[in-house]
Amino acid sequence: MTIASQPIATAKDVREALRGKADPATAQHAQRFFKTAPGEYGEGDMFLGIRVPEIRKLLRRFRTIKLPALRPLLRSKYHEERLFAVLMLAGWCSKSLPDDRRQAIYDFYLANKQWVNNWDLVDGSAPYVVGRYLRQRDRAILYQLIASAVLWDRRIAVLATYDFIKEGDFADTLKLARRCLTDEHDLMHKAAGWMLREIGKRDQAAVEPFLVEHCRTMPRTLLRYSIEHLDKGRRAAFLRGQP
Repeated sequence: MTIASQPIATAKDVREALRGKADPATAQHAQRFFKTAPGEYGEGDMFLGIRVPEIRKLLRRFRTIKLPALRPLLRSKYHEERLFAVLMLAGWCSKSLPDDRRQAIYDFYLANKQWVNNWDLVDGSAPYVVGRYLRQRDRAILYQLIASAVLWDRRIAVLATYDFIKEGDFADTLKLARRCLTDEHDLMHKAAGWMLREIGKRDQAAVEPFLVEHCRTMPRTLLRYSIEHLDKGRRAAFLRGQP
């Protein structure tokens, strides 16, 4: 059956399918893994208990869903419904799209970003939805997001640049990583370190000056993530602050 001949999927269809795969034991594990206790970064998040491969299967099953139907899913109290929504958006944006369609998805994402509120939701969507849209456009929005008091806004800013890195464009990643040096949250140190490592895997000379300048003072998590791709001796030198 071709896509054109399939019925249009609805949010109700997706919800019913997700609930059919829910598992309480998996949900309990996810609540611990995603730090949902009071005071933790995922405080209050709720899970149905569905593993990511099962959600990806449903993306194919409900590929006829339209953008407006994703809104109630993205705003759901259940993590897996939000994950379905952002992964669907990312899947659309990973393909060739008309400019107006790509912009509509980008605008929708930013208008609903308060529900893109855990690291897996951000990481699975920001490079494709935000980064891909901004590839040939003004990137001022990234500097607004990195200045936000909201952790997930800041992570969106950094992870969006993964798309640029894949294109050999490193400047914005390095600028945003500099802003992360004084960020108080470990998840931002991990995000910035990860992106710096991705630069280094492609062009170590491009990231080396940043690491040499800041290795003595940057958060240790950020440094460790940044240098994971290096050989043991080189990693040790950076960790000693003597690159």
